[in-house]
Amino acid sequence: MKWLTQMEIDAGTARRYRFFDSYSWHKGVWQCFPGDENAARDFLTRLDALEGKFRVWLLSARKPQLPEWCPQENFFLKEIAPGFLHHHRYYFDVRANPVKSVVQRDAEGNRIRGKRIPIVDTEELRSWLSRKGDARCRDPKTGKEIPGGFRLLDSAPLDISPMAESHFRKKSHSAYHGGVQFRGILEVTNRELFQQTYSAGIGSAKGFGFGLLLLKPVN
Repeated sequence: MKWLTQMEIDAGTARRYRFFDSYSWHKGVWQCFPGDENAARDFLTRLDALEGKFRVWLLSARKPQLPEWCPQENFFLKEIAPGFLHHHRYYFDVRANPVKSVVQRDAEGNRIRGKRIPIVDTEELRSWLSRKGDARCRDPKTGKEIPGGFRLLDSAPLDISPMAESHFRKKSHSAYHGGVQFRGILEVTNRELFQQTYSAGIGSAKGFGFGLLLLKPVN
């Protein structure tokens, strides 16, 4: 990823553009990339609800354009320096969608497709994030685990916020994601793999505003 963008709009403007849930915000962010309606998503977002306004973070490979809903003076674009991801340790802040699969069985006791549910227990959440450093995801072609290239710094506190439901409606379908904010210090164990993690994001529901790592080098 090459560009980090911060956008802010007041609550009244958000209502006027009908930004009522994570899916409507997702569609709004696509305005930053006009002419690419059929392109695959190659960016990560995060929405922070502040007092009387909203802040949108956008991490993208392509240079975004100013969307019609964001005032020019509230559009902050920064090109990420080549050496930014060469540090050993970072303060991090990420809002993720931690889930786990629960085994379900039919009337005869046979295992069927598992159901994914949000993780709410603090220790389970800590373990979930720690595991992402060892295995961020599975390769869709080989099925092998792809390491995240980092580990949590045990000597530093890890702040975990309570799970907050993020409801959305897509066509006739209503659902929600469970968002949890993690803040702490991580240590890079493999620079190349960590760069991939930074670009790909952490966890599921990345198209709905989850998984973007906000980083600050530890000096």
